[in-house]
Amino acid sequence: MPLPSQMHDDIPATPVIPEIKPVGLGLPESVVARINQILPKPMDPIEQSKKFAAYKAVDNHVKPEDRVIGIGSGSTVPYVVDRIVQQGEEVNKGRVFIPTGFQSKQLIVEAGLTLGDVDQYPTIDVTLDGADEVDHALNCVKGGGACHLREKVLAEAAKTFILVADHRKNVEYLGTNFAPGVPIEVVPFAYAKVLQNLHHILGSPKATLRMAIKKAGPVVSDNGNFIIDAPFSREYMLDPYVIMAQIKMLTGVVEVGLFCKMAKAAYFGNPDGSVTIRDLEGHTETIKAEET
Repeated sequence: MPLPSQMHDDIPATPVIPEIKPVGLGLPESVVARINQILPKPMDPIEQSKKFAAYKAVDNHVKPEDRVIGIGSGSTVPYVVDRIVQQGEEVNKGRVFIPTGFQSKQLIVEAGLTLGDVDQYPTIDVTLDGADEVDHALNCVKGGGACHLREKVLAEAAKTFILVADHRKNVEYLGTNFAPGVPIEVVPFAYAKVLQNLHHILGSPKATLRMAIKKAGPVVSDNGNFIIDAPFSREYMLDPYVIMAQIKMLTGVVEVGLFCKMAKAAYFGNPDGSVTIRDLEGHTETIKAEET
């Protein structure tokens, strides 16, 4: 018979702790992966800032009495539509929503809102849109998504034009962060001539025809036109209205992605969850995260 000291030689001195596997123990890997997809994930800080800015802009400027509403283009616009839907079916029942392009049209339709067009409603109560950059005077660059012709029509048609963006678009002078330059929509047969004008007359030697990413050839706008991206030096952006007018006068140019003296206010989402609001009079207000 073994001695007591010999009875437990096969038991390690340190207890073995069984491995604890993550949630999904015993489930197939494919099921676990699907569960992880469904579980809510923390929103990217930039996206969170866009959402806060869009929500605050809608809360302040889309009132129950507004019946015709312009919906712009860009990454902030889904949050604009989301907040409008949250205002309720009763409020939205009698409203008409005018899109600036394919993206906003799809958002309107998918949200179950009533779709309209600017030829039916040439006067719009309020238009909310994104921007590629906004300067200290609320001038902005738009057209990174090649929708700036329709965006400008809806901006001009609106009694109130509001910009919504994240903090990266908030600059002192245009051209600070948006490297491609000023988007210019041109009729296809005139693009080479317009490029020459920009290179040798208007001071943008690096102006280029925008090429498509997933198709051969240039980007084609919703209107069947080409897009030129024309970067300008700081001196031109001190008063962007001047260079906008000069570009617009070139034969073959359909529209310029400089929106000058049009916006009533701009809403910028900040990384900490706060929202900075700047109006046309130069007033700036920052609303804390808990108030958004």
